[in-house]
Amino acid sequence: MQLILLQKVDNLGDLGDMVDVRSGFARNFLLPKGMAKVANDANVAEFEARRAELEREAAARLTEAQARADKISALSIVIPANAGTEGKLFGSLGAADIADAVTAGGVAIERREVRLPEGPIRLVGEHEVGLHLHSDVDVTLTVTVTAEA
Repeated sequence: MQLILLQKVDNLGDLGDMVDVRSGFARNFLLPKGMAKVANDANVAEFEARRAELEREAAARLTEAQARADKISALSIVIPANAGTEGKLFGSLGAADIADAVTAGGVAIERREVRLPEGPIRLVGEHEVGLHLHSDVDVTLTVTVTAEA
């Protein structure tokens, strides 16, 4: 299925690119989320008329993500958790817990922006957590997990 992208999509293309994707990916993901339109003559003409507006919106989202990344890099997050004597947590800290801690620290992030490639945190100590704020903006945050007294 031939589509025209209305915003940058990871591993697919940038704003205004004509891409050929499988129909299921288009119907179930790109079209409902407003990331693309079917590339027919009317939609291409409409896109060309709105190109400047869409590029301004994309630039605004990028600068907002970069500003959030600068604030996040200055943060020091400490999360107290129940832990045993060997430093193992009773339970674990997932993406939602980290997102709540960063939001409480003053920068609003969503759970879907937290990247935990090794799974949830299960030990006391310092852990590097990746945050994916925009397709061009990634930041690393150091989260310190301490044992509750």
